[in-house]
Amino acid sequence: MTSYKLPETSAVPSLPTDQVVAILDHLFEPCASLHTLSADLLEKETFASYDNLVDGIHGQLQTLAESPSHQDAQMLESILSAHPRLGEKKIDSAQSQGEQAQLAATKGEEEDKLERKNAAYEDTFPGLRYVVFVNGRDRATILDDMQARIDRKDVHIERVEAIKAMCEIAKDRARKLQPKNADI
Repeated sequence: MTSYKLPETSAVPSLPTDQVVAILDHLFEPCASLHTLSADLLEKETFASYDNLVDGIHGQLQTLAESPSHQDAQMLESILSAHPRLGEKKIDSAQSQGEQAQLAATKGEEEDKLERKNAAYEDTFPGLRYVVFVNGRDRATILDDMQARIDRKDVHIERVEAIKAMCEIAKDRARKLQPKNADI
C-alpha cells in the first residue's frame, strides 16, 4: 500500500502544518476542505489514539451535517466527494487503490453497471459521492447497499452514512499505517 507511517498521536500537535495535512491525507483523502476544517483541531488537541482522533473529526463532520448553513453543506460535500467513485479507473490515493482492488470491474456489462449505479447515486444525491467501508465485502453486496441507499432518497441519512463510512475507513487505515507496536 504505502511506506508512510503515522507518528505517535502525542506528537501530532507539535508537528508542522504540512505534516498534519499529510496525516489527514493518509487517513482520509487529500482534500483542502478537510484541511481547513480539521488541521487546527489536530494542532491544538492531543488524542490518546488515532481512533480518538478520527472520532474528533467525525464530530466536526457531524456538526457540518446538522448545520442549516449552505456553506457548511458545501464544505461537507467537498470532503465526502474527495473519495474516488467506486470502481473508478484513475485513483490517486494509494490507500483507495488497495481498498478498491477487489471491486475492480471487468470490462463490459459489470463495468457499465457500476458506472450506471454511480451516476444514479450522484443524480439522487447531487454533490455527494457514494462512500462505503468495503472491508472485504464483495461487489454484489456493495452494489445492493448502494441501491438501498439510492432507493431511500434521504440526503440527511446519506450524509450521516457517508461520514460513518469515511471514519471507519480512516480508522482502518490508521491501524495499517501505524508502527507495529503503537496504540490505535
